Amino acid sequence: MSLETIEMPHLGESVTEASISLWLVEVGDQISKYDPIAEAISDKVTTEIPSNFSGVVKEKLVDVDTNVDVGTPILIIETETKATEVKEDPQVDVAQSKKEEEETANEVSPRFSPAVMRIAQEKNIDLSHVTGSGKSGRITRKDVLNFDGETQKETPPASRPNPLKELAAVQSEARNEPETSESRFKDGKDEVVPADGIRKAIAKKMVQSVTEIPHAWMTVEADVTNIVKLRDAEKATFKQQEGIPLAYFPFFVKAVVQALKKHPIINASWDNGNIIYHKAINISVAVATEEHLFVPVIHEADNYSVSGLTKEIDRLAKLARTGKLETKHMQGGTLTVNNTGTFGSIQSMGIINHPQAAILQVETIQKRFIPTPDGGFKVADMVNLSLSMDHRIIDGLQAGRFLQTVKENLARFSDKSVLY
Repeated sequence: MSLETIEMPHLGESVTEASISLWLVEVGDQISKYDPIAEAISDKVTTEIPSNFSGVVKEKLVDVDTNVDVGTPILIIETETKATEVKEDPQVDVAQSKKEEEETANEVSPRFSPAVMRIAQEKNIDLSHVTGSGKSGRITRKDVLNFDGETQKETPPASRPNPLKELAAVQSEARNEPETSESRFKDGKDEVVPADGIRKAIAKKMVQSVTEIPHAWMTVEADVTNIVKLRDAEKATFKQQEGIPLAYFPFFVKAVVQALKKHPIINASWDNGNIIYHKAINISVAVATEEHLFVPVIHEADNYSVSGLTKEIDRLAKLARTGKLETKHMQGGTLTVNNTGTFGSIQSMGIINHPQAAILQVETIQKRFIPTPDGGFKVADMVNLSLSMDHRIIDGLQAGRFLQTVKENLARFSDKSVLY
């Protein structure tokens, strides 16, 4: 017998700390190598941590929702063999371990992984109807995501297991709370629900941003009548050829990317008294789910046409909404563009995505009467562009020039050649 320690693994490039959002094992549990032992969260991405060993759980060393550095011991396991016989490279490759986990049968515990449970809950899938593609029939994320649900309809609802209830039981056990939500109500008073790991990560990031970054704001309006006409003319053909809708947002991202080349100070960040000018133009785009906001990144966005941006934004949005975003999808952003116009907003002040220097809010497009050079008026499709900026780096003059360039770029998008 020997005692072995599992450490907080490297969860991605530049990730230096993470927290346990949910323990999947208890002291005394018998587990196999590659079994998931916990869910860890960093940069708003949740990742399962697999075990390096087979054995019995002896002690949990880290509390839930406590940030620890990569490499910090988190769990002690008693094994039957020596460390040299089972222990691998301490720098755990999480992606490979997850892959091996999906390919390895869990012969000890019949529980589904929390990721599988969560997807089943969102899609209302009865897991008893899903055929596992892993060894010994283990159900993987891919199995649930690809399940069409037709066979499920043949089974009466009363005979189906309840994945939501099972997931709630696991989470409640981890928090030492009763299983039912009704227990959180007392005499009709307000419900108190602990924030989940992703919401806590968002809160931490927002507090860091408003605490460390002196925000300043500027709003301009732009005439995008030409873009509205172009989209109206091309959206049917685009949908037929590409299989996805042609939205307005990629036009704005394209205009921003072009403007960043002319105004590199906007594509910068503050680092301990130094200004870092980023060579790569990596655009973060906000994607909202029912409960959370994710900000995946379009890396090397200047290499994309409007069509390419449309496809990449659609791809990232689908990853976010199906719970498949990975740390690599969330890192490296140099400027955030947020499509607040989707909600009908006409003016807003975004919180900068730390450590970036700015965030641009693209508001809703509205028809307005605007003056013409000859003294008359015309009806035009107008949009407000609201920029939040780090005043340590960007002054009003630089922000104004950047927004003016974005407007000029938008005005040039009148021919369908811009799509490709």
